Amino acid sequence: MQTHFQLTITKTASLALLLAALSSCNNDPRHPGYEFMPDMYRSPSYEVNSYNENFKNGQVNMQPVKGTVAQNHEVYLYPNTIEGYEAAGAELKNPIEKSEIVLEEGKVLYNDFCSHCHGEKGEGNGTIVDLGKFPPPPSFSNQLKELSDGKMYHSITYGKNLMGPHGLILSPEERWKIIHHLNKLQGK
Repeated sequence: MQTHFQLTITKTASLALLLAALSSCNNDPRHPGYEFMPDMYRSPSYEVNSYNENFKNGQVNMQPVKGTVAQNHEVYLYPNTIEGYEAAGAELKNPIEKSEIVLEEGKVLYNDFCSHCHGEKGEGNGTIVDLGKFPPPPSFSNQLKELSDGKMYHSITYGKNLMGPHGLILSPEERWKIIHHLNKLQGK
């Protein structure tokens, strides 16, 4: 049997809960109501390279836990070494069937991600080279003419020499489409 004091507290708490719930309801579509515990809905974000008080080292940019793979991300088994480059060159084959649509998509991707250095036709005369800031990359019709699909894929994934890695920017499918376009530039 509840005492009068317990009954009063129960009624008061119930009334406060009811008022809180009703205060978040309204008919104004421009006002979503009040959120209780908004961090449950929208977790706070941190700026890149800012301080994060949740970790001892204060870092925001953290490497994934060793052995984990991000969702919808490829597992690329060839390491970023000379041996990995050679193995990829010998073993990897383009899994995407060449078609006019694939060639056109590869050309668009190439123009978006590669032509500023390699040039529209792969001659190493892109706009960034014309500025005189970087030496020209090798030409796909001369120096890189015999480059295998696997070596190109490996180079796009990890980068090579002054070329930065594109493995996180381009999906595996997009990289293979670019390689179809590169083969066309090579005259294959």
